[in-house]
Amino acid sequence: MPLAKSIEAIRADFPILVTTVYGKPLVYLDNGATTQKPLQVIQTMDELYRTANANVHRGVHRLSDMVSERYEAARETVRTFINAPRREEVIFTANTTASINAVAFSFGERFVGEGDEIIISGMEHHANIVPWQMLCERKGSKLKVIPFSDEGVLDLEAYRNMISGRTRIVAVTHVSNVLGTVNPVKEIVAEAHRHGIPVLVDGAQGIQHGTVDVTEIGCDFYVFSGHKVYGPNGIGVLYGRAELLNEMPPYQGGGDMVANVTFEKTTYNELPFKFEAGTTNFTGAIGMAAALDYLTGLGREAVAEREQALLAQATAGLSAIDGMRIFGTAPHKVSVVSFLPGKIHQYDAGMILDKMGIAVRTGTHCAQPLMERYGISGNIRASIAFYNTEEEIEALVNGVRKATEMLG
Repeated sequence: MPLAKSIEAIRADFPILVTTVYGKPLVYLDNGATTQKPLQVIQTMDELYRTANANVHRGVHRLSDMVSERYEAARETVRTFINAPRREEVIFTANTTASINAVAFSFGERFVGEGDEIIISGMEHHANIVPWQMLCERKGSKLKVIPFSDEGVLDLEAYRNMISGRTRIVAVTHVSNVLGTVNPVKEIVAEAHRHGIPVLVDGAQGIQHGTVDVTEIGCDFYVFSGHKVYGPNGIGVLYGRAELLNEMPPYQGGGDMVANVTFEKTTYNELPFKFEAGTTNFTGAIGMAAALDYLTGLGREAVAEREQALLAQATAGLSAIDGMRIFGTAPHKVSVVSFLPGKIHQYDAGMILDKMGIAVRTGTHCAQPLMERYGISGNIRASIAFYNTEEEIEALVNGVRKATEMLG
């Protein structure tokens, strides 16, 4: 399935891709940390600030009406993009981390008590570990961790055996930000639901690689960030089933999340506003909607197919280097390849690649327990997007080979 545009036309949509670094063309392979923004997003946000900047849901004047309409249209764009059943189930937050913290606090206040259990996996980002640890500390609850194999595949049998009458929620990543593993979240959700247990799926690394359908997955919560999916920073999404959200208390108080306020008592607004206290990042939400429209226009399955081809090229090229270790060889993964060449320290290799204009991520990638699982202090991660080229992948492989030669 071809992309709706040529790769040349796509790259022309992303102004930063013509940047030079140390006199070399930029090879941007840190898309797992943040993706670059197309002109369609940049221009949408610029136009909004120039022509329709006003606070949402706060005024009767025309500008406020205009931006409020666009903000709610952005919510509908997100709903369609993830195939959520209802628009009011889409809540705007600051990012994935904020969304997870919102659920951990709000759901935890309502449903988790002393001696209860929360299940996560061993390949989680810190953002899907620490909020649950904090909840356990507050409530006297216990965190249980699903193990995974050397290849980066979750042990589903161990997961099934972990579920007990005290399990209150399961929180797992859709895609590992280090290994690239696409976890069988539909199966994980189905198993939890057999026991009446809700599931949160961290979609920060899954939302940008093909189609995400929360109705098909069946999850109770799905969270992601705009900046991971070619949109602006400072905007995120919490999708939640209305039945659960209506039972959960708000985790922040302020304007717009209230129905009536007196000094004696406050009643809360309906969904989704109950969880959107204060002035929201309406510009970010509208910019993110433009990014989602851009991806939809390219063809989301075509995006995934191109990224898989580039991943195969990168994996083959890196694997041919002597002493190479690749972390994450699950049969179903996205375009992320994490590796260590021989005994070379990841920071040293990363700095040499940087001097060649090649941007990769080095370190623990906010996944220290995963690194401990492999007995390493960190690694190098190349995360590939559809706008990368075969020539850039070749530059990565050649750059890593040169780094290994220089560092011995």
